[in-house]
Parts: sequence; C-alpha cells; structure tokens
Amino acid sequence: MAKPKLTGPRPDWLKVRLRADGSLENVGRMIDDLSLHTVCQEARCPNIFECWSEGTATFMILGDICTRHCGFCAVGKGKPLPLDSDEPRHVAEAVQRLKVRHAVVTSVNRDELPDGGARHFAETINWISRLNPGCRVEVLIPDFCGNEDALNTVLKARPDVLNHNTETVPRLYKKVRPDADYEQTLELLRRAHSKKSEWPLLTKSGLMVGLGETVAELIDTFRDLRTTGVDILTVGQYLSPTPRHIPIDRYYTPQEFRDLRGEALRMGFRYVESGPLVRSSYHAGRHSNEASADRPDYPSAPIFSDPIRANHHSQTPTGLVQLQMAKDPEKL
Repeated sequence: MAKPKLTGPRPDWLKVRLRADGSLENVGRMIDDLSLHTVCQEARCPNIFECWSEGTATFMILGDICTRHCGFCAVGKGKPLPLDSDEPRHVAEAVQRLKVRHAVVTSVNRDELPDGGARHFAETINWISRLNPGCRVEVLIPDFCGNEDALNTVLKARPDVLNHNTETVPRLYKKVRPDADYEQTLELLRRAHSKKSEWPLLTKSGLMVGLGETVAELIDTFRDLRTTGVDILTVGQYLSPTPRHIPIDRYYTPQEFRDLRGEALRMGFRYVESGPLVRSSYHAGRHSNEASADRPDYPSAPIFSDPIRANHHSQTPTGLVQLQMAKDPEKL
C-alpha cells in the first residue's frame, strides 16, 4: 500500500526569515544589469535571501534544457539548443562584476554531446581564472555518461573543488535518477580522487533526504562515498518542487541532521554540511576553507592559512547564477 503524501504546513525549521537589507536588492540589480537569470530565483531556493544578502550567487552553463528526467528536478526537459561559445567568458565577467571569491559552476546534463559538455566546463574554469586571479572555482558536474576522458578534461583545467552529487541511496535510483547509475557515480568520484596527486583538489558530493530512504541506507551511502575518497559531504532535506514530482516521504528534524553529520565526520570526511535547508552549493566557500585542500597554492592564500579569516569566510561572496541563454528553467 502506497504511503500517503505529506500534507499541511512545513515544519518551523523549514521556514525562512526574510532579510530586509539593501544587499538583496543590490545583487538583484547587478544581475539585471548583466542580463542574467538565477537558478536561485527559478528554483525558488529557500536560501536565496541569505545567499543574496551575502553577495552569493551560482552559475549554470550548457543552457537550460536537460536531457535527463530526474524525478526530483524541475529543469526543463527536451532538445537543447547549441552551445553558446561566449558563455564561458560571460560567466567569468559576471564573477568579476560580482567580486566573487569562490565561484560555483554547474550545468544541465547534455548527453547528446560527445563529451557531455566537459570542454565547455574547462573553458569556463579557464576564463574565470584568467579574469579573476585568486578566485577559487568549484564545479558541480554531471556524470558525462561515465566518459573518463571528459572527466579528465575538466580536471586538467584545475578546479579547486569537483562536486558530483549522489543525490540518493542506491535503492531509490530508478525512481529518483532513472537515467543515472549509482556505481557510475561512485566511479567518477573515485577517478577524481585518484588524480589528486596530479591535479590537487577537493572532491565533494551531496545527498537529499526525505525521499523514502532509511537512515541505515544513508549511513551505508556515506560509507561508500568516503571509500571513494570524497572530502566534503552535504546533506539536505528534499523539497518537492511541484505536485508532479516525487512527493516528500518525511521531514528530518534538525537533531537528525546533526546526528547524520556526526556519523559522517566519524567516517573521516573533512567537512560535512548537514541541515534542513542545505543544498550542495550552500556555504560552498566555507566548505573548501574548512576542508583545507592540499593544493600547493592554497597555503599562500591568507583565507586558508588564517583560521580567524577562514571562520569569517561565510560572509565572502560565493558565485551561483544562471546565465540565461534560452528560456528560463523551472528549477535546478
């Protein structure tokens, strides 16, 4: 018998207070000036007010049409438009205008491309580094259909953090990520970890909870991720974007998130962000600070060597903005 859908108001810990300062408006005006549209807006992200008030934003490349059909995501599906060759430079210019010090770049899936868009990722990383010396770059990449050469193309561009979200436990993959494969996800993270001596970086992955998994399954998945060498783990509450998407199975309490964080830290993850409103790019700059990467150029950066500044870095702009090249996506 199917479990009834959750109804009624969300718990208090999922309610977000609005900030009435000028920072939110300033970021909004700047995004308008740059002719950008944000994933934060289109996805109705619960953290938009906090992030924008701190000058935080996230970039989505490769257009806004996804070739996959994940049950939790409301990004538009269909036949994507051709890639915009100017997009990598435009992202870098946006980072420069927003004075971002930790830029996050993500994308839709583009399975119709031979490299899944890997070269576009690499060009974006290169442009950001060229126009924004000292800016760290985090990429949240698709699985590239298991193409190791595509992964290496991204790694050779030297991102500071490579993130690939696991999203859920293996039992639920057919429902949540029907076009993806759990073992392929682990293999991508394993391959990225194996290259750290050649291209030093942090690896990262994220999970949603409340999709019907058990705590025991989550712990097993944490263990699988740690075995691949993942440094940073994020865990957040799944919130169904529309009634057409997978319904929420249950709400985890703040204490349960704290317990999950404790379990993950005991496994050896360098940093764990676990909470009801956590998303993979939430506090992204803080993640890399606290995880303390082994890149040879990191020790020369005060933000990494000074613990006081590192703790204060949650106020430093972190980039998450979608460049609008076609129609607006519904959700990231």
